[in-house]
Amino acid sequence: MDIGFVLNGQHVEVKSANGDLSLLDLLRDRLDLMGTKEGCGVGECGACSVLLDGKVVNSCLTPAGKVAGRKVTTIEGLAGPGRGELHPIQEAFIETGAVQCGFCTPGMILATLSLLSENPDPTDDEIKIALAGNLCRCTGYHDIIRAVRRAAGKMRGGRP
Repeated sequence: MDIGFVLNGQHVEVKSANGDLSLLDLLRDRLDLMGTKEGCGVGECGACSVLLDGKVVNSCLTPAGKVAGRKVTTIEGLAGPGRGELHPIQEAFIETGAVQCGFCTPGMILATLSLLSENPDPTDDEIKIALAGNLCRCTGYHDIIRAVRRAAGKMRGGRP
């Protein structure tokens, strides 16, 4: 099957995609986007998280054919092509030390973007709920929650 969709702001057309192909495999194997990771392969860890029409989905569970005509955003597309600058969420994660091994970071950042797009001033409990589908084995989450709060402030134009 051929699949056309908007990926990180650009229309892409993937020819002859296998009907059993996951979005994760399409992104990594066919489109060479390595920021989306396979952790568990069963939708439990969030390492494969991407935005589909602005909402977080597990790309390991999403059939590639389901993205036809839709908008997919990966970590590679967050700041925009050729901008050479980090998104405020990426900055906040770096500034607060919320990144250790980095394996979970793309999923955490995209989940944060989805949250802050709907709720620009979340409580800690709302942050925890929004990130519940993303597992981190390194940080203990304290710095990640601080990063989300800092990013919220940056995105609102206030002090982080």
